[in-house]
Amino acid sequence: MHSALLPHGVGSAAFTVSGRTDARRSEPPTGAHQSTPLPEPTAALLDPPDAAEVAGISRAIRCAVSAEGCLTDTQRLLLLALVPAMTGHPAVLDGDPVEPDGFGGLMARRTIEFRTRIVQIMVLLALVVRPLPPELTARVAAYAREVGVEEGMLDVADRFAAGSLGLAAVDFERNGYTATWHAADTTVLHTSRELSTAWEASVADPDLARQWAVLEGLAEGTLGRRVTEFYRARGFAYPGLPGSAPPLLAQHDWVHVVADFGTTVESELEVFAFIARANDDMHAFSLLATLVSLFETGYLRSGAGLFEYSPGHLSERGMAERVADAMRRGAQCTGSVDFLRTDWSALADQTPEEVRARFGVPAKSPGAVAAGSRGLWAVGGISPFQVQAGRDLAKRQGCTSRTEPGSTPKADRTRTTARLSTLRR
Repeated sequence: MHSALLPHGVGSAAFTVSGRTDARRSEPPTGAHQSTPLPEPTAALLDPPDAAEVAGISRAIRCAVSAEGCLTDTQRLLLLALVPAMTGHPAVLDGDPVEPDGFGGLMARRTIEFRTRIVQIMVLLALVVRPLPPELTARVAAYAREVGVEEGMLDVADRFAAGSLGLAAVDFERNGYTATWHAADTTVLHTSRELSTAWEASVADPDLARQWAVLEGLAEGTLGRRVTEFYRARGFAYPGLPGSAPPLLAQHDWVHVVADFGTTVESELEVFAFIARANDDMHAFSLLATLVSLFETGYLRSGAGLFEYSPGHLSERGMAERVADAMRRGAQCTGSVDFLRTDWSALADQTPEEVRARFGVPAKSPGAVAAGSRGLWAVGGISPFQVQAGRDLAKRQGCTSRTEPGSTPKADRTRTTARLSTLRR
C-alpha cells in the first residue's frame, strides 16, 4: 500500500510529486524547539505507515484539534475521510489520547516532510472551526514544535483565532505559495509584461487574449480546444480581456479539464486540494487553506485575485470524501507537479487523456463520485448562473450555446463576465 504522506518518488510512495521542495523544511528550523530530533538519513523510515502507526497518528490529530475534547462534525468527517485516503488504513479515533510527546515518539523515524504533512492535516482541521479558539491553535503549535515543523499556515490560524483577519490575509501572501513566486515565473503565463504580484489581473493585454483565442483553432478533442469550450460554455473571458481572471488563477482552469472537476464552489475545493497535494513544495498547502478560509469559514473575504467568500461549502454532504480523494489523486501523480507553474500552451495540442498519462493523474474513486464529485461536462458540473452566462455569450456571438446539462455543463465558479470578484453563483 502506498502512502500519500510520503514525498513523490520516495520509497514506494505513488502519492507524491516531483518538483520544487521547500528547502526550509529539509532540515530542522534553526533555533526552533525540537524535542524529537530528525533521524539520520540512513535510519529514516520511508515505508508507508502501517495500521498501528496510522491509529496512533489518528488519535494524535484528534487530540490536537479537539476543542474542549470534542471534534466538530466537519472535523470528524474530514479526519475519517483524509486518513484512509492518505494512508490506505482507517482512522482510529477511539482510545487513549496521544499528547505532543507521544506524537514525537510516533514521528521519531519520520522525515521532516512526513511530519509536515501530518501537521498540515492538523492545521486544516483547525481552519474549519469558527470561531477558532486560541487554545486550539496553541495545541496544534505544541504538536508542531514537538516534531520541529514550522508551518506558515499555523501563523494564519493564530491570526484567525485572534480576530486579526486582515493580518491573516497578509500572512497568506508572506508564508504561502506566492512567497516563492518570482518574476521569472511569469513566463509560463505568457503575459506581455512581468506582473508585479502573483495574483495580479491582466485585463488589457490583447496579445495574451489572442494566444488564448488561437486555441479555438486546435483539433477537436485536444486539451487547448476543450479549455476554450469550457470558457465559452460558461461565458468566461479569456485572460488579457476585461472581466478575465488573473493569469495565474487561469492556470488552474487547465486542471479542471485534466482532472475532470466541475466549476461549482464545491468543485473548486476539489481542484485546489488536488493542486496543493500534487506539489511537494510545502508552501502549496496554502492554496487549499485559502479555499477553505473562503468557502467554509469565510475568514477570508477574498483571495487568489478573484474569489470572494461564500461559507459553508466544505461541510456539505459528501465534501469530506471529495476533498480527501482529490488530495489522494494529487499525491499519486508522477513526481512533484506544480500545476500553476506548468506551461500549458506546450501541452495544448495533446488530448486530455495524453496529458493525464503524462502526469500520472489517477481516476476519481467510486466513493468520491458517489459523494457527488462532478466533471466538467456532467450534469451538476455547472451552475445555473454560468449556464445563463454561456447562453448570453453565445447569443452575442451569434452561435449556439453548449452549456446544457449533459452536453457541456461545468460547475459553480467565482467568476462572472461582469465583475471578476463576484462570487460563484
